[in-house]
Amino acid sequence: MSLLFAILFYVAAAIFVVGLAAKIISFARTPAPLSIPTTPAPTTTGGVVLRMFREVAFFESLFKGNLWIWMFAAAFHFGLALVLVRHLRYFIEPVWFWVDFAQPFGMYAGFAMAAGLGGLWARRFLVERIRYISTTSDHLMLALLLIIAVTGLGMKFIVHTDIVAVKTFFLGLMRFDIQPLPEHPGLYIHLACVALLMIIFPFSKLLHAPGVFFSPSRNQTDNPREARHLSSWAAKLEKN
Repeated sequence: MSLLFAILFYVAAAIFVVGLAAKIISFARTPAPLSIPTTPAPTTTGGVVLRMFREVAFFESLFKGNLWIWMFAAAFHFGLALVLVRHLRYFIEPVWFWVDFAQPFGMYAGFAMAAGLGGLWARRFLVERIRYISTTSDHLMLALLLIIAVTGLGMKFIVHTDIVAVKTFFLGLMRFDIQPLPEHPGLYIHLACVALLMIIFPFSKLLHAPGVFFSPSRNQTDNPREARHLSSWAAKLEKN
């Protein structure tokens, strides 16, 4: 099992990094043929940066649009962020002070992450217009994330595993020195789902994470009075 999971994570990491990089490059190269910032929009570059920060850090548009969904989304995303910070201890030695400081907060953030996922999934069943546009992949993605959260909480509070051995395993992977992985069914399920998430991430709707930075409705200034927006093909025609 140690060798199997080592190969699985090497493959998953390669697909994640290469696939995500390819998608980001594709986003960056895709032209924006129209000036379509969602108004009211900033009129300066500094204003766009501030707006983007509020959108990424606090989900400003979702907060204004639907407070209930914002609560579940915030619980999931903020919980996930703390959980990821807490999990950094498995990849570094010695553990950085701020990672060590976040340990107790990240431990309980898993509950917020699971609760947020539960609320977001429930709305796909209970809200008619959301249920109508929900696809099988939407449900499977939420189920995968929820399994990761629940199995992680289960190993922490119900059926414990040897976290020292788990850290040794991942530190070994980073040095290409495969170490034994603890025999624990919950750990196997947890790690398999994490690897699966890494593999499908570059090809799923989860790409909204980097994609928001390339959204023309968010990253453009509202300056039609000050500047004329021309797409590249229109600029060439105008020159001719």
